[in-house]
Amino acid sequence: MDENFHDLPLSGQLTLTRQGTAHYSGQIAQLSSEDFDEPTLLPGWSRKHLIAHVAYNAAALCNLMHWAETGERTPMYSSPEARLREIEFGATLDPDPLRNLHAHTVARLDAAWREATSEAWQYQVETAQGRSVPASETLWMRTREVWIHAVDLGLKASFEEIPSIILKSLLEDITSKWRSSGVGVGLTLVDPADQLEVTVLSSSEEPETIISGGLSGLVRWASGRGAEGVTALDRESVPSPPRWL
Repeated sequence: MDENFHDLPLSGQLTLTRQGTAHYSGQIAQLSSEDFDEPTLLPGWSRKHLIAHVAYNAAALCNLMHWAETGERTPMYSSPEARLREIEFGATLDPDPLRNLHAHTVARLDAAWREATSEAWQYQVETAQGRSVPASETLWMRTREVWIHAVDLGLKASFEEIPSIILKSLLEDITSKWRSSGVGVGLTLVDPADQLEVTVLSSSEEPETIISGGLSGLVRWASGRGAEGVTALDRESVPSPPRWL
């Protein structure tokens, strides 16, 4: 796939991340206080759960930037259980405190990026999944978070609004994760209009599954957000994708 988020200079990555943050924040701004208790597109989560999750994600990325700046090991979360407890607590907050939590954590993270030294951007930190990455990876981690969860709020945002460079980077991110996990054998994703074709893992033993559609539809399906905009060749229905995150 051509043009990838990671190929951009830091300034370009920051621009797309901030654009995504503004897009996500714009969705929250449209919510009335009564809307906060409504369900999202994520099973079992209200908008309160999701807004709390995205806010605490920003705080967790601030931990990684602190780690990068100081060398002091500061994990995103103390444990997976603590992360879930934090989200459940956030979901008990009233709308105004949640709005404040969102605004505060967004500002903190943007300040951490703005003040980061060139050495800090390259410093190796550890994601919640245990991957060792340069601190600059926090930009991509946040980018995919805000663009996708803007859709998950279930208001007006859609995958069609996500810039193509981010969609292509998401598709590469997802299929690479499947590949490294050994899932998606025999699965190929095709966008005929864009002449894009991605085979996850080739196999002469597994039956081939071809998912065809536009780029936004392929990313929607691959990220587990439904089969709108895609078809499965030679199948009556579109199968569920392998797990991504």
